[in-house]
Amino acid sequence: MTEKPASLQPQTAFPALDPICGDFGIAIKRDGTWTYQGSPIGRLPLVKLFASVLRRVGDEYWLVTPVERGRIAVEDVPFIAVELTAAGSGVDQTLTFRTNLDETVALDADHPLWVIETPDSGEPRPYILVKPGLEARLARSVFYHLVDLAVTDETGRLGVWSHRRFFPLEQETTGAATCGTE
Repeated sequence: MTEKPASLQPQTAFPALDPICGDFGIAIKRDGTWTYQGSPIGRLPLVKLFASVLRRVGDEYWLVTPVERGRIAVEDVPFIAVELTAAGSGVDQTLTFRTNLDETVALDADHPLWVIETPDSGEPRPYILVKPGLEARLARSVFYHLVDLAVTDETGRLGVWSHRRFFPLEQETTGAATCGTE
């Protein structure tokens, strides 16, 4: 559970774009707080605007506009899933997450879930793909809610159903994180 599947990796290079303006002095803290030169950005509409132009290339995060692009620092991932809504049950269940920026994302084939183990403690750390290359970490309370909805599949793996796909909440024996199976 130490790395996400290769299919979820971000792009590796920018297309020919505008000039790089360097480091913007913006950071996203592990708790999802956006900061500018160390001070929290308190205006949610401004943070949402920045998030709308956020891209990931390799291990770097960038704000990309039609006229410039600049690097920002991200401690873990850009978003936090702060709420989980479940509709239906069993194979027909649909799970939808709301992020700290009020975006919603349905757990499905295009927005898979995976769980890694934290290197220091071995505790599970769940993530969902929000946009290509951009993930949300599930808040602890959201993960607990997800675990409450968990069932075992025909092979005995613990996981959840959403959009007719099974998403394991544990690492497969191969050591690779999993992102759901039909």
